[in-house]
Amino acid sequence: MIRVLVVDDDFMVAKVHSGYVERTEGFTVVEVAHTGAQALRAVRDRRPDLVLLDIYLPDIDGLTVLRELRADPSGADTDVVVITAARDADTIRGALRGGALHYLIKPFSYPALRAQLEHVGTLRERLRRLSRGGPALQREVDDMFASRPRIARGLPKGLSEQTAELVGRALREHPEGLSASECARVTGLSRPSARRYLEQFAATGAAVVHLRYGGTGRPERRYRPARP
Repeated sequence: MIRVLVVDDDFMVAKVHSGYVERTEGFTVVEVAHTGAQALRAVRDRRPDLVLLDIYLPDIDGLTVLRELRADPSGADTDVVVITAARDADTIRGALRGGALHYLIKPFSYPALRAQLEHVGTLRERLRRLSRGGPALQREVDDMFASRPRIARGLPKGLSEQTAELVGRALREHPEGLSASECARVTGLSRPSARRYLEQFAATGAAVVHLRYGGTGRPERRYRPARP
C-alpha cells in the first residue's frame, strides 16, 4: 500500500483529492495538511511514500516545502506530485528542479490524478525489483525515465479530456501497442471513438502508428506510446 500525504490549504479541495486517492487501488491517505509547516511535520512523523503538494499555502509556499523535504533525511524516499493552479514558468521550473515527479494543474479530473498515482506505483515497484537484483540495464532505466503519453490540451471539438486520459492510460498499460478494437475493449468505448482518440494522440506525437500485416485485406493500424 502506497501511503499518501495530501497538502492543500482549501479544506474542501483536500477532501476531494483525498477521496480520489482512496478510490485508487493500492493507495491510502495517511494524513491531510493545510499548511507548509504541517506538511513538513507530517513527513517527519508519518514518513509517507508520496506527497500531493499544493503550491499556494498560507505560511510557506509549496516550493519551499519541496526544497526542505529534499534537504531533510526523513523525506529522502518521499516522492512528490505538485497539484496547483500555478501556471507560471518559475513555479514549474522550481518543481522540476526540486525533483517533483509530475505537475498537475487544477482543476483536474480523477483519471488525470489516477494516472499519476499509477505512474508513481509503477516506478516504485521497478525500483524495488532493481534493489533486489543486479545493476540496471539501460532499457530498464529508459523505461523509468520515459515520459507518459502527453494528453493534448485544446482537444478538437467532440473530444473530452476525461476520455483522452482514459485512452492515454490504455496506451501506457500496453507499451507493446494496441489496435482501436483492443483499445475499445479495454476502455469500454466504441471502436470509432477509441480510434478517434488514438489518431489524435498520433497527430500530436503522443503515440506512434505502425501497420501489422496478416492475411488478406487492409493492414491493421496499431498504436503505442511515443518515446520522449
